Amino acid sequence: MGHVEVERVGYRLPDGRVLLDEVSFRVGEGVKAGLVGPNGAGKTTLLKLVAGDLRPDSGRVVHSGGLGVMRQFIGGVGDDRTAGDLLLSVAPDPIRTAVATLRDAEAVLAARDDEPAQLGYAQALADYGDAGGYDMEVVWDTCATEAVGVPYEELRDRPVNTLSGGEQKRLVLEALLRGPDQVLLLDEPDNYLDVPAKQWLERRLLETAKTVLLVSHDRRLLATVTDRVVTVESRRVWVHGGGFATYAQGRSARVERLDELRRRWDEEHARLRHTVYTLRQGATANDALASAYRAARTRLVRFEEAGPPEAAPRAQNIRMRLRGGRTGKRAVLCENLELTGLMRSFDTEIWYGERVAVLGSNGSGKSHFLRLLAQAADGATPSVRHTGTVRLGARVVPGHFTQTDVRPDLYGRTPAELITTGHALTLNEAMAALARYELAPAGARPFETLSGGQQARLQILLLELSGATLLLLDEPTDNLDLASAEALQEGLDAFDGTVLAVTHDRWFADDFDRYLVFGADGRVRESAEPVWDEGRVR
Repeated sequence: MGHVEVERVGYRLPDGRVLLDEVSFRVGEGVKAGLVGPNGAGKTTLLKLVAGDLRPDSGRVVHSGGLGVMRQFIGGVGDDRTAGDLLLSVAPDPIRTAVATLRDAEAVLAARDDEPAQLGYAQALADYGDAGGYDMEVVWDTCATEAVGVPYEELRDRPVNTLSGGEQKRLVLEALLRGPDQVLLLDEPDNYLDVPAKQWLERRLLETAKTVLLVSHDRRLLATVTDRVVTVESRRVWVHGGGFATYAQGRSARVERLDELRRRWDEEHARLRHTVYTLRQGATANDALASAYRAARTRLVRFEEAGPPEAAPRAQNIRMRLRGGRTGKRAVLCENLELTGLMRSFDTEIWYGERVAVLGSNGSGKSHFLRLLAQAADGATPSVRHTGTVRLGARVVPGHFTQTDVRPDLYGRTPAELITTGHALTLNEAMAALARYELAPAGARPFETLSGGQQARLQILLLELSGATLLLLDEPTDNLDLASAEALQEGLDAFDGTVLAVTHDRWFADDFDRYLVFGADGRVRESAEPVWDEGRVR
């Protein structure tokens, strides 16, 4: 069994800003703790400090039982690793070291096939076995079969970017849950997983005896799995001892308690200052009061040096003004539409003002469908291979929120630059818009340096400014913090237009009018309620 203990940790960003200050908490043996907080508050940084990827400026991190780490972004554009490399990246250190030595020995043997090279290669093989490499290959074979449906020998040399985001996540999760490390640090483990895979993850986390500290914005997963919630906000950390079901009440009670402590501190501060003032005035006419004045002044100085109690965290105030506009009655018409190799032909009509969620397993064509609709207004030949027809109604202007966090077209550009370009906004107007999305502090930072949630909020702001009347949202809540996800739901409620969203967020999906379910068998069905088990749809 293992544990994690963070003691008075402080960390400054490269630009000098304090991100974490005097952070302390403990995750005991077998505990499942959720790590939550506003986007950009430092959740991923805190996980990196625990994992040893970063060094704290002050304080220390202690852990036992070995660390298994899933980082927020597993693969991406330009990732030239293989699936075998991906599994190796989450293996225990002795195995990674043994593999590196074995590969060096293989290179030497390939360059010169003499006796020293042969002996070195034989020793490297023996060391690999002693480190548990062959036993781990048995585990990896099970992981590959469970996650991708093929044995390890067949999967090992496949480029990692040929696997979907969900397959990459499932492969790493299988390896960590089956591996020897007793403490798991999971950064957004549910992103890119479809709902059956999320339900699998919930079951496995509940079953495992390992200690788990996970970052997630999936409210259903947090409610199902966690038995305590660690919150990062205002550079500090506090721990709610109950599960996520009582977290909102716990946070409200904490804010009220901090406000009350600050009120009492202010009252005592005012009383001490008044006492000092009164005694000082009296001491000028009565020497007998001089000692009382000096004592009161000393108490005031010590009181002020100790400082006020921790301030209550500022409530997030994200205001999304998704306006839209009136369009023709029929917003989208699909006739005999078939995405080549992904789905059978189907017909559907989506009317102005409807909220339609697109559900289904990974790889069933949902993202391709949204991309096809986004391209339907351009007049150019769509890049998505299909047959049949898809038409947008009169005055329908699509706005597309893409699923992936990798947006090379936005790299190197700042939020302030992106929202002023082509939107006829002054710098002051741009900063006001960024402030509504709580992005003003990041307004001058390159897109790629923003947190995943900040990138998502910026994409939504760009949709707001685009004048879109049809919102095509591909997993919009994946990286949004809890307050941002709620702000998006409120923004969509007020949106004067049509919404079509791909989602695996069960909490988010409950707000939609009807559902298109993309089945693994290629059929598209309609449902009046969310359906995560395809067998329930007829």
